Amino acid sequence: MVNTYFRLSERKTLIEASDIRLVSPNYAMKNVETLSLPAEVQSAFDLDWSTVVFDVGGDSAGATALGRYKVDFDEVGEGLEVLNVINVRRPMSETPDKIIALMEEIEQKSRLKITGLVNNSNLAHLTSPEELRDGYEAIKEVARRTGVPVRFTAGKREALEEFLAEGFGEEFVGEPLFIKTYMHRDWDTYTKFGI
Repeated sequence: MVNTYFRLSERKTLIEASDIRLVSPNYAMKNVETLSLPAEVQSAFDLDWSTVVFDVGGDSAGATALGRYKVDFDEVGEGLEVLNVINVRRPMSETPDKIIALMEEIEQKSRLKITGLVNNSNLAHLTSPEELRDGYEAIKEVARRTGVPVRFTAGKREALEEFLAEGFGEEFVGEPLFIKTYMHRDWDTYTKFGI
């Protein structure tokens, strides 16, 4: 919702082929930035879905949109997970202090308690195990200071396997989550080949 750099709505065919129902902001793909959510979002609470994911961008603006569903989230009960996906290579989350400050702001705006941390430290196609190592160190400190557990460490297979082979403590790695990139931008082509 907030950072429109990657939009799932651009991959509608792929999403539908994966048996996923995508609900996007009302003005998605129309070059209009807004926090307007369609009424269809309410179906996340009213229908019997096996899994529902709200991806709101990881800052207070996206979290504010979740705040309006506070009563609905309360009714979900123990099935609700609020994961803070962290990339220490982003300006607002490169240190434990910044991560914690952002977490507090997200919790205040969403009126939800973060229940798990995800190390998704990366530099797009330039990612190496170094990003995951740096993320591990920062997020370990966040987990210790806040008591919020690390649930996942996410990365492309090669980088994540190399990181895992180094034997970091499982408590601050969580479950490995291997990801595959489906979204690419034109500038990727130029930077990948040094053009």
